[in-house]
Amino acid sequence: MIAVFRAARKRLAVLTAALAMVAACQPVGLGGGPSINASRPVPVALLVPGGSAEAGDQVVARALENAARLAIADLQGVAIDLRVYDTAARPEQAAAAAKQAVADGAKIILGPLHAQSANAAGLAVASRGINVLSFSNNTGIAGGNVFVLGPTFENTASRLASYAVAQGRRNFMVIHDPDVSGQTGRSSVEGAVARSGGRITATGTYELSQNGVVQAIPQLATKARSSGSDAIFFTASTAGALPLLAQLLPENRIDPETVQFIGLTRWDIPPSTLALPGLQGGWFALPDPNLTAQFASRYMSAYGEPAHPLAGLAYDGIAAIGALVGQGMSDALTTGALTQPSGFAGVNGVFRLRADGTNDRALAIAEIQNNQVIVIDPAPRSFGGAGL
Repeated sequence: MIAVFRAARKRLAVLTAALAMVAACQPVGLGGGPSINASRPVPVALLVPGGSAEAGDQVVARALENAARLAIADLQGVAIDLRVYDTAARPEQAAAAAKQAVADGAKIILGPLHAQSANAAGLAVASRGINVLSFSNNTGIAGGNVFVLGPTFENTASRLASYAVAQGRRNFMVIHDPDVSGQTGRSSVEGAVARSGGRITATGTYELSQNGVVQAIPQLATKARSSGSDAIFFTASTAGALPLLAQLLPENRIDPETVQFIGLTRWDIPPSTLALPGLQGGWFALPDPNLTAQFASRYMSAYGEPAHPLAGLAYDGIAAIGALVGQGMSDALTTGALTQPSGFAGVNGVFRLRADGTNDRALAIAEIQNNQVIVIDPAPRSFGGAGL
């Protein structure tokens, strides 16, 4: 039985040029946001979870600031005056920090990390017309002056569903965690499948415990067979129910060689997950591995430690701000400018912010083959291409 529920900088000239080109493809638009003087350093507030009692928050705070400063060093012809504020991962302190940042002259806020803190920060400065580019991936807080930079279930589900349908898969079952995250994931898959021309043939869940998953497997397998599903979406993470599902469903006559297993979460973290027999041939989405590796190498070279998985979000935020400010327009940080359809080039690939506060990110489709990650459909390099 598998146990589950365990708790010297080198500038990237090509990337910098790409940032400028992508931003220049669309004129800066009008909308909510302050006026800036692009010929002077632009004050940008970075809200990080520093001061929290959680050691993990301190690590993330350092990584976000490091990545932001790395991005600033890569900007050409643009000056950013970065001011860093600690939120202690508390909504009330995030709101206070946001207000103080605007009082100090900030023209845009990058962060905070946690959804409740980002929501509080956005509300605190909404009346001042200041936009907030949060590091959250919770679309429930998106909208108005709050944008989420984190990868969303909706974006991942759309990429995977469209690819699966293009490969001839039409009938999808969704097996999801029973918590809020699992239900959100299920809804995202349902919407993505419908938009892609497929259909949801069945859904199923389980109690969030090892025994709960074991007890639910026979019924889940029966549903998969009787519904004629030729693909199964899983919302579970590798640290949760996924390893057990991947083991027990095949043991209950759900053949992964016939029924395509698809993951809404990253299946390559931790790497040991790649060795699970039930996940061989399975699909999941991830940012362009080559770009991710380049950023990881540069970060390690600059700071002597591995980049936290969230660090790239801070780099992307600064990159977008810098690309817009570089156009020299006073309305560079308005909502209309931030949501330009062409988007921006980030360290994990191209991305764009949507008017509803969510985002689109270019993702690659990967398959697990012989315990390794193999990209079977590369991440698009611009919006409007295949997969976007």
